[in-house]
Amino acid sequence: MNNNINGATLRKMISGAAGLLEQNKEQVDKLNVFPVPDGDTGTNMALTMQSVVKEVSLCNNNNIPDLCTAIATGALRGARGNSGVILSQIIKGLAITWSMSGKIDPKTTAKAIEHGAKIAYEAVTKPQEGTILTVIKDMAKSAKKLSRKKDIDMDDFLKGVLDAGVVSLKSTPEFLPILKEAGVVDSGGQGLLFVFQGFYNVILGREDGIIDFDINFGLNVDLNQMFHANYNSLADIEYSYCTEFFCINLQKKTTESNISRFREYLTTIGDCVLVIGDLSLIKVHVHTNDPGLALSYALSLGEISGIKIENMLEQNRVIAKENTKQKEMGVVAVCSGFGLVSIFKEMLVDAIVEGGQSMNPSAEDIVIECEKVGAKNVFVLPNNKNIILAAQQAQSLAKNCNIHVLPTTSIAQGINAMMAYDPSLGVEENTQNMQSAYKSVKSGSVTQAVRDNTTNNIEIKQGDYIGLNSNNISVKGDNIEDATLKLVDDMVDDKTSNITLYYGSVVNLEEAQEIAKQINKKYRNCDVDCQHGGQDLYHYFVSVE
Repeated sequence: MNNNINGATLRKMISGAAGLLEQNKEQVDKLNVFPVPDGDTGTNMALTMQSVVKEVSLCNNNNIPDLCTAIATGALRGARGNSGVILSQIIKGLAITWSMSGKIDPKTTAKAIEHGAKIAYEAVTKPQEGTILTVIKDMAKSAKKLSRKKDIDMDDFLKGVLDAGVVSLKSTPEFLPILKEAGVVDSGGQGLLFVFQGFYNVILGREDGIIDFDINFGLNVDLNQMFHANYNSLADIEYSYCTEFFCINLQKKTTESNISRFREYLTTIGDCVLVIGDLSLIKVHVHTNDPGLALSYALSLGEISGIKIENMLEQNRVIAKENTKQKEMGVVAVCSGFGLVSIFKEMLVDAIVEGGQSMNPSAEDIVIECEKVGAKNVFVLPNNKNIILAAQQAQSLAKNCNIHVLPTTSIAQGINAMMAYDPSLGVEENTQNMQSAYKSVKSGSVTQAVRDNTTNNIEIKQGDYIGLNSNNISVKGDNIEDATLKLVDDMVDDKTSNITLYYGSVVNLEEAQEIAKQINKKYRNCDVDCQHGGQDLYHYFVSVE
C-alpha cells in the first residue's frame, strides 16, 4: 500500500513532473494549433513547472504545508503563456488542498484535483471545452469516483486518473473543429498528462522518461511537418500581441472588485484573458492589438513588472517561411538569467539553451537548438564544465548541421569567445580566434555554501559566502561584499586590465555598483564594469583579463 505521500516524495513528484514535461515539450509544441498564433505551449508549460521546482528547492524543510506554499508561489510567479497560466492554477489548486489537509492520499488528492479544475476554469474569462480545461475536469471526475473505492492505494488511484485523462484528451477534437481539421489533440491537455505521468512514475519508483500512453494518440500526422498557423490567413488573426506582465505593490485603495473590473476591461480589448493572483501579486495574460491599454490600466492598480510582449504574427511568419538557403555558421550558447541571455543575444548568438549549474541540458536539447539555427556549422558554448560532455555527444546526434564544441567552462569564457567571433570568417579561423579569446580570461564566482566542508585549508559552514577561482574554492567572506572583494583580489595580477561583475537575481544594481566602485578604487589601472546577469544560485560571476 502506497497511501501516505510525505514531503520528500512530494518534492520528487514535482521534480519528476517538471522533468518529464521538459523532455517532451517539443512534442507538445508541435501539437499546438489553438490558439492559432502560439506555437510554444509545451515550452511555456515546462518553464512554468521549472519555476515550481525552483521555488520548492528554496524550501528548507519537508513540511507539506510549507512545500505546498512554495509550489503555489512558484506556479504563480513562473506562469507563462495561456496554457502555462492555466497549468499554474491547476498546480495551485493541488497545493492549496494538500496544504489544508496536511497529508497526501487518494481522498485528499481527489479533492485537490477537483479544486485545481475549479480555479483553472475560474481563471479563464471564456472557458473553452476541448482544451486542458476539459481534460482536468474529466480527471477530477474520475479521481472523485476512484477515491471512493475502499483501500485504493496511490499507485492505482493515479493510474486511474491518468487513464481518464488519456480518454478525455482523445475526445478533444470532437469539441474543437480546428483540432479535428488538423488531426491532433489539444496540446495543453497533453502537457497536463506528462505532469501526472511524472507524478505516477515517482510513486512507482520508476526511472525517468517512462510514458504509459501513446504520445501520438494514433494520429496519422507527421508532427515534424506541421505548421502552427495558415500563413495565408494570418491577416485574419484578430489580436496580434501576446502580452504578459505582473502587477506588484498594489495600491492600498485597490480591491478585489478593482481586479475583477480590470479583468472585464481586458475582455473588451482582446481575448485569451487570464488575471490570476491576489492583492499581493497579480499575473496578467492577454492577446490584444494595443498592449499599452492593458499596461496603462494596470498602472492604476499598482506597479508593473516582468513585461513580455510578443508579436504573434511575426512569430508565425518566421515559422511559415521556408529557409531554403542555409547560412554558413551560427552560435548556440548555454546560460540562464535574463541579463546573460540578453548579453549573448547582443553578441550575435543565434540561440540559447537554458542551463547552467544544477540545470544541465541534455544532448538532445542542444541538438534541437543547433538545428533551429539553420546553419551548416554551429559553434556551441557550454559555459559549464558539467555540460561539455552533453555538447560533445550532440555532435554525433545532429543531422542537419555540423556542431563545433568550444569547451568553455564559465560564462566569462563564453562571453570572451563571442567577442572574437566574426561570421565573415571561416570555421577554422573562428575556432582559433575564439579559443584564444576564452583561454585568456580568468573566471570566478560568488555563492553560498550548501553544506559544511573543508577545502584548500578553508573551513566552510553551510550558508558561508564563498568565492570560487576557476571552479576551486579560494576565499570565504563574512558577507557577499567581503567574499566578492576577496575573490577579485585572489584573481587579479599585474597583467590585469579589465574586471567585470555579472550580478545575479538576488543582487540589485546599487549593491553591484557599490562593490564595483570599491574594486575600481583599489585597482585604478583597471577598467571595472558591472552587468546584470540575472543568474540564480550565484551572486556574482567575475571576469578578469
